[in-house]
Amino acid sequence: MSQQNIKDTIELLQLHYDFYLQIKPYADKYEQPHPTDTRAWSQIVVSALTGIQGLGRKKGSDFIDGSDVKAANCWDAIDTPRFNGCVKAGTKASSINSLNIQPYLFFVMWDMVENTSQKRCRIWVVRTPNDTEFRAIAKKWYEQRESGQITSSNFQLHPPRNRDSNEFTNNCGNLKYPLFFEARISSGKYVVNSFDPDVLNEGLCSR
Repeated sequence: MSQQNIKDTIELLQLHYDFYLQIKPYADKYEQPHPTDTRAWSQIVVSALTGIQGLGRKKGSDFIDGSDVKAANCWDAIDTPRFNGCVKAGTKASSINSLNIQPYLFFVMWDMVENTSQKRCRIWVVRTPNDTEFRAIAKKWYEQRESGQITSSNFQLHPPRNRDSNEFTNNCGNLKYPLFFEARISSGKYVVNSFDPDVLNEGLCSR
């Protein structure tokens, strides 16, 4: 990753924030949610930061290497933002083995710094083929689904919304996730608060 990757990422986040500010008065006036589609934005932002390309207009994973990204936005959220569909389910091929062919699982969340109104964007990453702790909770979820203990096909992770923590919660286990990147709004502009590219090679979840 180069300085250009960081520059592009900050510029993209700024575009997202500026659009949010422009559309918010109209969304509030007409009592509608603001249309900042974080699913698409998160894919573009992660591509910019890592250099991993997408699939163009083809269906499949979010990135050309088989990685995926999940997104959540707490700004003016109506419901409770969470990361949905974090492991594959609903097909015969859905099992813990599906994590073997997915190099990374990224999580992007727009929220606010704890006890302040400072907006930010955080990105966490899991090395799904290598992360023993993450695979353990995924395996437990698959086993509960196979036994009928749970019927939902949606493996949800609840992120630390507006909290200065890296812990995600789930009924199958709570873990601290490796923080890859964080940028915060200062005087209307995004500024990098933390960036740890080593987690792409060494990062692991912890209890």
